[in-house]
Amino acid sequence: MDDANICIATAISLLMILICGMATYGAYKQHAAWIIPFFCYQIFDFALNTLVAISVVVYPNTVQDYLQQLPGTFPYKEDIMSTNNMCLVFAVLLFIGCILSFKAYLIGCVWNCYRYVSGRGTTEVLVYVTTNDTTVLLPPYEEAVTIPPKDPPPQYMEA
Repeated sequence: MDDANICIATAISLLMILICGMATYGAYKQHAAWIIPFFCYQIFDFALNTLVAISVVVYPNTVQDYLQQLPGTFPYKEDIMSTNNMCLVFAVLLFIGCILSFKAYLIGCVWNCYRYVSGRGTTEVLVYVTTNDTTVLLPPYEEAVTIPPKDPPPQYMEA
């Protein structure tokens, strides 16, 4: 790597540390606006990974080209190269699909955190809609609240 690539990699790493720190601070201090940059980064990263998956589907020969560019000391390179191209594409897509599923789950977690933090200041009341079918299952209020009388204490016989 040359100096320009090292500078770019360092700048991206510092930016990612800053964005992750902002998300952590926003979640800890209950500031929803601090979580948004991390959420936007996750959406951008998910979109890029989706484009990679699409490119593997559209151009399946790129998997073989990538394998040929690997160094000769890469373990099992010849065994992988001898595998059927469609099997390689399927394995790569399965792997990318697992990664995309996990990223989608994490995006949902960050979104739920954002909604929770942004909704803490409001005084929303949950409204439960019931129908006649569900109210039949509930006992009447008086029956549920009344406490049955206790049995009288047992009489002890004196010896």
